[in-house]
Amino acid sequence: MPRSILKPPRLRKGDTIGLISPASPPSSGEKIEKSVRYLEQLGYRVRVGAHVMDQDGYLAGSDQHRADDFNEMVRDKTVRAIIAVRGGYGTPRILRLIDYSAVKRNPKIIVGYSDLTALQLALYRKTGLITFSGPMAGVEMWNSIDPYTEEHFWRIVTTATAAGALPPPPDSAPTMHHPSTILGRILGGNLSLLISILSTPYSPSYAKSLLLLEEVDEAPHRVDRMLTQLFNAGIFKSVAGVIFGHFIDCRPSDPSKPFLTIDQVLADAIARLSVPILANLQYGHIAKKLTLPIGARARLFSDGRLEVLESAVK
Repeated sequence: MPRSILKPPRLRKGDTIGLISPASPPSSGEKIEKSVRYLEQLGYRVRVGAHVMDQDGYLAGSDQHRADDFNEMVRDKTVRAIIAVRGGYGTPRILRLIDYSAVKRNPKIIVGYSDLTALQLALYRKTGLITFSGPMAGVEMWNSIDPYTEEHFWRIVTTATAAGALPPPPDSAPTMHHPSTILGRILGGNLSLLISILSTPYSPSYAKSLLLLEEVDEAPHRVDRMLTQLFNAGIFKSVAGVIFGHFIDCRPSDPSKPFLTIDQVLADAIARLSVPILANLQYGHIAKKLTLPIGARARLFSDGRLEVLESAVK
């Protein structure tokens, strides 16, 4: 747990938003161009990182260049928010290169999900900064962003009041297990990225947290292995509660052999846990998603309602 919580200033019309590729490169320059146009039409200025289109295999250029883009956006006092173009893979490789002192001096809104989980958790551990697990420029913002996703994202980064209750969309059906009303800070994100930094200097304490987990494109036995690591590491014993988002395209790698489905794997984990659990929250690698403030205090009610108790921006 960091000594104090750091909140970035809220976004206002006319502010500058920086776009970076801290993990994998975008598939085309069109996604950058259209996301810039989207943000400008909303009344923001946009600065694109120097290495946003670099490519080194599955990485958006070298570790140093990807870290440089992030650090330069942080140090630039005119930039008020940094939005990742996409996830993929790469942020764990740059954690040692991040200027955490500059983040403390110039806290700003940092947005992304998936591979960005490693960076967001490292920032919380090193600085106490609340970040935002939400839509990315080259994924949701470049082409017809879902209205539910859009409304919730802009409300939470532009309003210096507590987000309050997070209402699921009408077609969503979150479920509560081991019901009890509990408090905790929302910590977590993508399961495999959380596991990748566990027991490193970049991993925060999850004691008394609301542990947030989602996943995409991992075979059920791999999800089982990662959840088992959390059990064996004592993480699940220390948390106040667990929030499962969506686990998308988590299918067996060889269905001709005996397997468990992802639903069976999650049901087994839920049965083994003794803390309150909210399952199937509208969050993860899905078009219609909530933006969740990583590090913010929240309350999980016994009836499955999730309420953010503090503003994530100031």
